[in-house]
Amino acid sequence: MKPRDVPLFVFALFCAAMMGLAVGATWMVATMYLHRAAPWLALPAGAVLAWATRHWIRRAGAGAAVLAAFATVLAALYFNVLMAAILLAGNFDLGLTEALRTAGAGMLLDLAWLGLHPADVAWYALGILLAAWLAWRQATPRR
Repeated sequence: MKPRDVPLFVFALFCAAMMGLAVGATWMVATMYLHRAAPWLALPAGAVLAWATRHWIRRAGAGAAVLAAFATVLAALYFNVLMAAILLAGNFDLGLTEALRTAGAGMLLDLAWLGLHPADVAWYALGILLAAWLAWRQATPRR
């Protein structure tokens, strides 16, 4: 990596993180609308993040695949933390922001970890692999 590429890499990592957080929040809203857990939404989340990554990364390959996988991991993590905060808010009659602030990151991460089921982890892994694969492959030329 050339020294002039470092700021571009940092910016790409920041963009992937922000997209992952945005997709995680959208995933939470969709789950609340469905009134049930929806870990299968990891597949569309991974596809959306791979599509977005491929549109702002110049070349397909390992870099795009890593960024898309990172964004999908972050989306799944943020989704689980938000769902833990929503459960706390509902159980203790708090607002969402108050539950987020009161519980703190450590407690929310622990609650998100405790709430994971093996099937959820499998869906998340499939979403991450799908995102990496879609970002890795070369775009087909248009006619």
